[in-house]
Amino acid sequence: MELLEIISLNWPAAICLILGFVFVTIELFTPGFGVPGIAGLTLLLIGVIVAADSVLEGILLTIIIVLVLCLLFTIAVRSASKGALARSPLILSTATAKQDGFTSGEDLNYFLGHEGVVTTMLRPVGTADFEGVKLDVLAEGEFIEVGVRIKVVRVEGRKIVVRAI
Repeated sequence: MELLEIISLNWPAAICLILGFVFVTIELFTPGFGVPGIAGLTLLLIGVIVAADSVLEGILLTIIIVLVLCLLFTIAVRSASKGALARSPLILSTATAKQDGFTSGEDLNYFLGHEGVVTTMLRPVGTADFEGVKLDVLAEGEFIEVGVRIKVVRVEGRKIVVRAI
């Protein structure tokens, strides 16, 4: 017996299966909340139930559907990496590097060399005032008392290192 003779599809089952594959394909190629995917899987399940006259037919039809879904998934992954999806605006193709002007936070290098006054004792971390701007700072080496003048000697990301003047 041939596979087509074992599984005899009627129109409602064929429509459910075709629509199921269409909805699953839509879900694979578009970002969303899963509505097309859930609808597609539901239609595929209904198609199997309507088409299968026996458990063997249901198992064979399910195996065929899983193989087709694997093929669709492979095509979607390939398209996302090398095909039309890779050229679409859905996938970021450029990096946001520092040399291109991108930063993950504010640039505190502006304070390098500025002088300020300690507002809380630095043991070694505390707060200092730089012309009205209060910043968390790190003392280089020793503790620094409140009211002592300091100077920014290094900026490492969000860490501002100071030294007493």
